[in-house]
Amino acid sequence: MIGLSATIAVNYGLHIAVVLLYNFKTTCIMKILNIVSSIKGDASFSIKLSDAIIQSIKKDHPESVVTTRDLAHNPFPHLEETHLQSFFTPAESHTPAHKEAIKHSNTAIAEIFDADVIIIGVPFYNFGIPSTLKSWIDHICRKGVTFNYDGGAPNGLVTGKKVFLAIASGGIYSDGPMAGYDHAEPYLRSVLGFLGMTDITTFRVEGVNYPDNADAAVAKGLGTVEEFAF
Repeated sequence: MIGLSATIAVNYGLHIAVVLLYNFKTTCIMKILNIVSSIKGDASFSIKLSDAIIQSIKKDHPESVVTTRDLAHNPFPHLEETHLQSFFTPAESHTPAHKEAIKHSNTAIAEIFDADVIIIGVPFYNFGIPSTLKSWIDHICRKGVTFNYDGGAPNGLVTGKKVFLAIASGGIYSDGPMAGYDHAEPYLRSVLGFLGMTDITTFRVEGVNYPDNADAAVAKGLGTVEEFAF
């Protein structure tokens, strides 16, 4: 009887643990920051890929809140002297021009710190990322805010984030003879890692410009999202 009672207790405990895990996954409010940089709108493969990632996350976290930052339609300005001055001038000494110049940076940084998950749509332009995405990165790289130097060594301050890169390209750059031309994923992993975001997963839709390959490329890319354990 003692053995039977112990077995029942263990099974009951496992049942409660499973129920608690399920409740946690379905009630936890996940904050998702969705960065859009494609200029192609509904025809964009990187946007399709990002949307698939969002939907997969929502299966486990249906209460997730998504904030979309569309850099194609609302680009951040490329850095100018006033921006750099505002970054390196103490807030109490900011002029009206500094306060205006630093607005985009403050907004972008607040969004990444607030997010649990960051999804970055990356269309492949001339072997790299769009200039609008580069501008966004320039605005989130701020010494003393998103990174610092401790004893001369860099220390990223944006930690505890899960990052997904949704990369779309006409050719195939993940491996093969053109892999060395991929200046998108290595750069993003380097700069985001420098800021403390090291938990990065890449999904790709690639080879869409190969003859009669677009549908298969999209299906393959979306399939990797469906198979991933979010």
